[in-house]
Amino acid sequence: MNSYLWRASLDTVSFMPLTSADPFGGVIITDWYTPPQTPGERFKVTVYILDRSLRADGLRVGVFRQVRQGDSWADQPAAPNTATTMENAILQRAREFRMEAEARR
Repeated sequence: MNSYLWRASLDTVSFMPLTSADPFGGVIITDWYTPPQTPGERFKVTVYILDRSLRADGLRVGVFRQVRQGDSWADQPAAPNTATTMENAILQRAREFRMEAEARR
């Protein structure tokens, strides 16, 4: 697993409560997070680090969304670009971590 992708993934989802973080399997699962500005919806994220390479195809993010309907939550699709936006943020942060590490050498 790519340590830069791992650290960047944890950093990127750090605003959400973690349910599970398996560094050996390369999987991070968050618990539900409700943004303060939209209390009627909540999100859950799963990050899969698939490769040792610091490339876009070495990472996959799944985003789950629910909307409050009365006293319960109903599954709804997340915006189509949400997972891609998170993947790009993780990749950018991983590149920053790599550049910082190389600068210290």
